[in-house]
Formats: sequence, C-alpha cells, structure tokens
Amino acid sequence: MFGAEFFEALMIISFGIAWPTSILKSIRSKTSKGKSLLFMVVVFFGYAFGISSKLIGHNISYVLIFYVINLCMVGTDIVLFFINRRNDERNAGTPVAD
Repeated sequence: MFGAEFFEALMIISFGIAWPTSILKSIRSKTSKGKSLLFMVVVFFGYAFGISSKLIGHNISYVLIFYVINLCMVGTDIVLFFINRRNDERNAGTPVAD
C-alpha cells in the first residue's frame, strides 16, 4: 500500500502548502479582517479527525506527520486570528464581530 500512502501524503502536503502563507499574512497584517474563523475551525477539526482515524485504525505511517504539521499550522493561524481580533478591537475601540 505504499502507493496509497504516497498519494495521501501528497494530498495532505498540497492542502498544507497554503497555511504558511496564511500565517505570514496574519502576522504581517495584524488584523483578523479577511479571515474566516469558521473555515479555520472546520479545517482544524478535519485534520484532527484524520489523525484520529489513523490512530484508531492502527494505520500509523509517515503520512501522520503531515496531518500533525498541518494541524499545528491551522492551530497557529487560529491563535493569530484571536490575537489580531484583539488588536482590531483596540484600534477601533469597539468589539469586532466574527
């Protein structure tokens, strides 16, 4: 099943390519505007469910590391969202809606 795991890894890597760019945008812009918390949370749980599937199914392979890396990147972007939202609130003087 090396072929299936290889293509699964390529899929996860492909999905993960965008997250470093998103994280950099969050850091540089210092705003939560243009970000969707709901989208990031759904993706976060998707990776968490993928990891759970690997662990429960005893299908632990090198692919698992790519799930974990992506989960960490999405988690980082979620944390940055809340930091930036607080910055938005301070700059505007009023709470910012999601």
